[in-house]
Amino acid sequence: MSSDDAQQAEPGGEDQGRTVRVVLVDDHRMFRAGVQAEIGRTEVTRVEVVGEAADVDQAVTVITATRPEVVLLDVHLPGGGGVEVLRRCAAMMADAERPVRFLALSVSDAAEDVIGVIRGGARGYVTKTITGTDLVNAVFRVADGDAVFSPRLAGFVLDAFASTDAPPVDEDMDRLTQREREVLRLIARGYAYKEIAKQLFISVKTVESHVSAVLRKLQLSNRHELTRWAAARRLV
Repeated sequence: MSSDDAQQAEPGGEDQGRTVRVVLVDDHRMFRAGVQAEIGRTEVTRVEVVGEAADVDQAVTVITATRPEVVLLDVHLPGGGGVEVLRRCAAMMADAERPVRFLALSVSDAAEDVIGVIRGGARGYVTKTITGTDLVNAVFRVADGDAVFSPRLAGFVLDAFASTDAPPVDEDMDRLTQREREVLRLIARGYAYKEIAKQLFISVKTVESHVSAVLRKLQLSNRHELTRWAAARRLV
């Protein structure tokens, strides 16, 4: 995203005097700081960042305390992922008087991530390649109740929900948290624990804990069985 884009973002017409309150949920502090710097200039963008969170528990606490109009939600979060945040905030999303609306903002464009958060109640899904201007506009549109998707994802989402052969629910995968799924894919692709830790910004010990949890939940014995399991589901 470009800071120049954010400076040029001016919601027009009736929206010019209106401010939308936003909470940022992402486990990368530097990314949150970047988004804050680009869209959080309230006098220019009319977006006010009222809170931040780095994991599921923090997110639920901050959202409950601030009751923003829009939450920018990362899909992959410690504690259960964006889907878990949506589940725990379902009552606030359904509030007819002051609904809290969610817009997924993620580096991932994987089918299961997109469909998962949309089924969970998010109003849209955009990738982190979005410009500052487009993100500000997306925030206002979601605040108004519109559905917003990155162009490449819009057709995919419509097809997935309209098609009778949409991907079936995988009960085994549903047992895994978002972080466990990330670790699963990387293990299946042959990454070493140290490489996974570096890529996901977690400790090697945490990687080991996630692998143990995945093996237990899937009733597998070792990483070779795990790799075969993932390959059979085309997750590699």
